[in-house]
Amino acid sequence: MENVKQKKKLGLLKRIGKRNLVIVSVMLLIGLAVYLNYLWFYDPQANIGYGDTQTGGVGDGTTQVGGDAEDYFAAALLARESARSESMETLELVATGAEGEEKEAALAEISRIAAAMEQEANIETLIKADGYEKCVAVINGDSASIVVSSEKALDATGVAAITTIVYEQAGILPVNLTVKQK
Repeated sequence: MENVKQKKKLGLLKRIGKRNLVIVSVMLLIGLAVYLNYLWFYDPQANIGYGDTQTGGVGDGTTQVGGDAEDYFAAALLARESARSESMETLELVATGAEGEEKEAALAEISRIAAAMEQEANIETLIKADGYEKCVAVINGDSASIVVSSEKALDATGVAAITTIVYEQAGILPVNLTVKQK
């Protein structure tokens, strides 16, 4: 009886195949990295932009940035880099131990992540050059989230400028872009 169960398990493993198990496990790890990014970066209490900011005092015209922006941006950059390096390490292990389609899929994913990292760096640099003190860009496939910090309020003109930068650098449509001010 036990021997029959072992044969069924081996038959199932042969039908699924090692390659498919590796691909599924890599996809689960990437999904975990995306989920952790979501947990670390999503802030439902953050200002949405379009001029929706808190004022510092009555009629003084200053804008108050919510929370400690220094800590937020440092933590966000550290979390993003940590998640990315973890994903890259996993993919590199798969690429070195795999052959054929598995290796090609892992190398393609490594290239996609590297391109997203370069696009994020370019977007952050250009947004800072536009007058925002701090910026974190997170690209996930065909969508992006941008969080900026500035003394000036994020208005429609600022959002339009950021949208243009993101579209030019990453080809992400405005409908798939979230811009927040912290």
